[in-house]
Amino acid sequence: MASFRLKFEQGLRARGIDFTHDLSANADAVLVIAGTRFLPDLWRVRRRGIRVIQRLDGVNWVQRARWTGPRYHVRAEYGNAMLALIRARFADRVIYQSQFIRKWWEDWYGAAKVPASVIINGVDLQTYTPDGEHDRPTDRFRLLLLEGSLAGGLNSGLFHAVSLAEKLSTNFPMEVVVAGKVDNATQNKLQSKVPVKFLGTIPRDQIPTLARSSHMLYSAEVNPPCPNSVIEAMACGLPVVGFDSGSIKELVTDDAGCIVPYGGNPWKLETPDISALAESAVDVLTKQDQFRAAARKRAESAFSLDQMVESYLKVLLDSGR
Repeated sequence: MASFRLKFEQGLRARGIDFTHDLSANADAVLVIAGTRFLPDLWRVRRRGIRVIQRLDGVNWVQRARWTGPRYHVRAEYGNAMLALIRARFADRVIYQSQFIRKWWEDWYGAAKVPASVIINGVDLQTYTPDGEHDRPTDRFRLLLLEGSLAGGLNSGLFHAVSLAEKLSTNFPMEVVVAGKVDNATQNKLQSKVPVKFLGTIPRDQIPTLARSSHMLYSAEVNPPCPNSVIEAMACGLPVVGFDSGSIKELVTDDAGCIVPYGGNPWKLETPDISALAESAVDVLTKQDQFRAAARKRAESAFSLDQMVESYLKVLLDSGR
């Protein structure tokens, strides 16, 4: 959410459009990014005749697939209830980040009673670009994981990535670099013959260099709604590998990486078919120039920040209710 907000505000500034985070201010429309606990303020916004547009991410679901502890479970279910309440009672329009998210919400909570549309996330193609400094190794292949968090109940993708690197390491020298929050228990549990480097949470301005310094990105999230890391990687010319779950096939075309069938039930967090992905990922490693160029081309054609902002403004400033 923070990533989207920063990008969207950047687009508004570029167009000279004023915005505020104060719900008591006069406005043409209010964009609720997922949810808010300030429901009385949101109710007063509607009473003043200001349109409310809700941008929805995915539904919290991991707590239903595995035991994540009481605190995580309660927080996740509370979050779902809050999002669903805003969607049902407050929103005049709903924006989903992918077709996958739209279907997911409609399957679990029914179709929205207000107009809805899908707007894929975008990225600044001038900042996230293949051109620029990097330290991509020439004596080994670097598999990058770039996530907000791979801690606790969200850590399964990390173990799958390391398994992938281990299978590839029988023919190629490999290393795994992880950017994002990983708890100490997960790090201590991870044992691998492939070097794994944990960077922790990195500043956003370091992401382009890190992406350019890698050979492929592993999309670690299971059932990803619309992962910014995938879009940012492709914009930097970094091919993406992963399993067909969530929105990933909407984003990554066959020439921009390799996405293979999961090989199990992702909703139950079953172990995916690592061998199938390793077999397909060989092409990405051996045809780097081809895949890197295609990844950038895909980003240019589908994930422009300007295109995203214009699509949001069309909904926000539409006078029809």
